[in-house]
Amino acid sequence: MKIAEFGIENWLNQWEKSAKYDISQSTIKSMSVAELLKVNGDNEQALTEQLLNTQMNYGWIEGSPEFKQLVSQMYHHVKPNQVLQTNGATGANYLALYSMIEPGDHVISEYPSYQQLYDIPRSLGADVDLWRIHESDHWRPDIDELKKLIRPNTKMICLNNANNPTGTLLDYEFMQQVVDIAASVGAYVLVDEVYLPLDHPEAFTSIIDMYDRGIVTNSLSKSFSFPGVRIGWVIANDEVTDIFRKYRDYTMICGGVWNDILAVYILQHQDQVLAHNQKLVLHDLEIFKNWVDQEPRVSVILPQAVSTSCIKLDIPESTESFCLRLLKETGVLLVPGERFDLPGYARLGYCTDETTLKTGLKKLSAFLRQFD
Repeated sequence: MKIAEFGIENWLNQWEKSAKYDISQSTIKSMSVAELLKVNGDNEQALTEQLLNTQMNYGWIEGSPEFKQLVSQMYHHVKPNQVLQTNGATGANYLALYSMIEPGDHVISEYPSYQQLYDIPRSLGADVDLWRIHESDHWRPDIDELKKLIRPNTKMICLNNANNPTGTLLDYEFMQQVVDIAASVGAYVLVDEVYLPLDHPEAFTSIIDMYDRGIVTNSLSKSFSFPGVRIGWVIANDEVTDIFRKYRDYTMICGGVWNDILAVYILQHQDQVLAHNQKLVLHDLEIFKNWVDQEPRVSVILPQAVSTSCIKLDIPESTESFCLRLLKETGVLLVPGERFDLPGYARLGYCTDETTLKTGLKKLSAFLRQFD
């Protein structure tokens, strides 16, 4: 089995720890456990005692009953037994694709998007067609192009909603068209839903609530600000979930006892966490908008209050070399668009602390003045 280098992960593995002003990430500013307790207004004693006194065995293999119940309640038509805990959404995507895709299967993947969604199927021997997004249509793919790509034997359509790196959200009406096309040939629709639009989160409809052959992956890493917990989940119908169980035994035993306890605690307080993050995202998005309006060498299709954006840079060099020089000379980190097959663009994560964001944007503007 051969697989392409994971472009964005390779870049971040090399450079993120050397950044002084990291405005590359797609996570809403990560929290410490102390910050989480402050957001929730809780005393640390109960959580600390639970962590210290729980036996460090394998714990609940699929995730604790509390975890599965709390996740299922985030959806309209999901039972706890359909929820499987994973090692982040990365582990959820891998499990779903590893379980379902075989050599010769036809897969349609949104492109560019999270690289797992097209390069893992390729590595498994699938015939992958890329369903391209278009800047001219606010980074949405064209539904008519999907109609041309679909085949009688299409096994799966893979989407990232909202999209990484552009932040574009596919609304309910658009997703219903995708479901109708998939249903016409019996294809599955896998959607990585880690980016929740926090301007109107209540209006978002998950694929699992739209389609019996929908598969949803998600985690606590992005909208919930806890990538360090490394807890995600995958949900599908009962039949597919049982398939996942078999393959999961080969890829993951459990999520970790402490990780599960923290995940349950975060989900028990998700209303407070999301309200806190909504305020941060909307505040930082306004700062970002104002900066773009005043920066002549940057343009952007603004995201819908999700934590990632894709800026277009008007510069006479490759964005990869520019981003590397930017980091080494100013300490500001972006992800060059080449890592998403989008040369001329860069991922800018605006949902960090205000000081880092403002300083990073100011230094980026100053660095861009060399081309004036």
